[in-house]
Amino acid sequence: MLRLGLRLDRRLELLGALSYTARDLARRARKRHASLQKTQLMVLTPDFATRPVISFQHVWKRYETGTEALRDINLVVPDGDFMFLVGPSGAGKSTMVRLLIREEKPTKGKIFVDGVELGRMKRRQLPFYRRRIGLVFQDFKLLPNLTVYENVAFALRVHGEPDALIKTRVAEAVDTVGLAGKEQTYPANLSGGEQQRVAIARALVHAPKMIIADEPTGNLDPATAWEIMQLFLRINARGATVVMATHNREIVDLLRRRVVAIDAGQIARDDRSGRYHDDASKSQVRAR
Repeated sequence: MLRLGLRLDRRLELLGALSYTARDLARRARKRHASLQKTQLMVLTPDFATRPVISFQHVWKRYETGTEALRDINLVVPDGDFMFLVGPSGAGKSTMVRLLIREEKPTKGKIFVDGVELGRMKRRQLPFYRRRIGLVFQDFKLLPNLTVYENVAFALRVHGEPDALIKTRVAEAVDTVGLAGKEQTYPANLSGGEQQRVAIARALVHAPKMIIADEPTGNLDPATAWEIMQLFLRINARGATVVMATHNREIVDLLRRRVVAIDAGQIARDDRSGRYHDDASKSQVRAR
């Protein structure tokens, strides 16, 4: 009984140490908000004079139905850029993403990524190419029967990486997205935001130079979407180029990064510090 009483006293002591007042929580919230503001500013300024990481050269995409998804696209993305692709549904944003990951080929024109022309890439080279880029999608694309750790480690295991390297890389990626301690959790037991964090960790585990994201906040509430965007900003600040197709006007307007607007398969606007919709009231600096 004495031992049981001591255990109970110890548990109560620990609970008391872990309790917070309303003032404590408010102070922590202010500190976290300040940290998010600081993160927003930690974005590299790309040098457009350097060799581009991505280059679209007179790219057309016409489907067998006769639909022209893209028409004469010319676009340069320098190292360290953070670029939003915006525009209405069907404008051609997702087509550009599919071309970038070599899921499709252009009908005419050339696309270079890090100096390599994608159209000439052999099928056997595709897995190695996709290992060099991080892919993040709206629907997460997690394997439901695998834990967080196993989802992030999956691609490394497929390519035969040693267990020691896998353990180190996964731990780093999971910690980066703020999910340390949830490695053995299954996707069904995670929130939507947490599932997207797993998807981002999976994209980061190869330490890619470029992240391609297609509507990564489309299934998330505004607060969670902003938290996910902070992750992308930190990834960009570490040196990765980020290309993101999105319909999220609030985030685009708030961050004021490079905005490339696609309309009817053509580039309608390319602003280095833009909004979701064109701001006709001020002179825009066009990215050329």
